[in-house]
Parts: sequence; structure tokens; C-alpha cells
Amino acid sequence: MAKPDLKTYRDRMDKSVSALKEEFNGLRTGRANVGLLDPVQVQAYGSNAPLNSVAAISVPEPRMISVNVWDKSMVGPVEKAIRAAGLGLNPIVDGQTLRIPV
Repeated sequence: MAKPDLKTYRDRMDKSVSALKEEFNGLRTGRANVGLLDPVQVQAYGSNAPLNSVAAISVPEPRMISVNVWDKSMVGPVEKAIRAAGLGLNPIVDGQTLRIPV
């Protein structure tokens, strides 16, 4: 009987755990979580970039996510990207800050 290849099984298990972590980040528990915005890609300076590369994301209240955009010209594209991400979130623009009720 052949000996099982542990490296193959370890790689497959690592991929499974990684996928599960991504699913848990998107889980809505009634509390805001910055992980909800991980899949958001913003059209910035001619290419797609993750949201956290153009803004600071925080959770000031249990049911609110705050996105503080560093460049004023990026507020519109960030809002558009969040709405288009298919997460069911509707940001409210307040200057350079977007408030997102969860």
C-alpha cells in the first residue's frame, strides 16, 4: 500500500481554511466589521486597487463603518465601488469620510 502524500493533503487543507476565513469575514452578524469591505476594488489612478490602499477603514460604532478617503478626488470612485460591490451597503458621503450603516 502506498504511503499518503502529506504535503498534498496539507496544501489542500490550507486552501480550505483560507477559503473558510474569507467566508467568515463576509458573514453579517449585526455588528460592523472592516472585513466586509475586503472584496471592494476601487478604480484609482488608472488601475484597480483594494479599498484599504486609498482610504483608512474603521468601526467607530457597532453598526457603522467609517471610510476616510485620503485623496478628495477619490471620494466619488470609492462610493461608486462600494455600491457596485454587491454587498448591499449604501455609503453616506460626509466630506472625505463615507459612513456606511450596517
